[in-house]
Amino acid sequence: MLVLTRELMRRLCAHLEAGYPREACGMLIGNMNGAPPHMHKIARDVYLAPNVWSVENEHEGQRNRYLIAPDDYVRADSEATRRGLDIIGFFHSHPDHPARPSETDREYALPVISFVIVSVQQGRAGDVRSWVLRDDRSAFDEEPLTVIDGTVPAALR
Repeated sequence: MLVLTRELMRRLCAHLEAGYPREACGMLIGNMNGAPPHMHKIARDVYLAPNVWSVENEHEGQRNRYLIAPDDYVRADSEATRRGLDIIGFFHSHPDHPARPSETDREYALPVISFVIVSVQQGRAGDVRSWVLRDDRSAFDEEPLTVIDGTVPAALR
């Protein structure tokens, strides 16, 4: 299960809407508690990264691909470590497409980590879904996503 506050979800969606019609992206910083399949991931912050994908041709471009620069990954990881947290997931938009992982998403994802996809339809964030790649990398399984008001309940910390 992935847990985010309503404020973090608002910031995440605003960033993805601002990137439309291109894919936008970022990272989730927080805690992982427990072990799969009963792991709880609690997002404490979002790192809003620019999409630095640079290939533009008829098959791919920022409209359907994203890339987080290594420097942004290092900055997010350093910030997480400084705060006693970890990178617990990644998020990106699917402009005018469903919030389902693509084959490209599967190729680059990591098991255990949350992979949040937001369908941004005509500039507005819609369906938000979280996915976790199977250990054998064969497919994603949908992960329960809980959005809460205020602070994380003690039972989930």
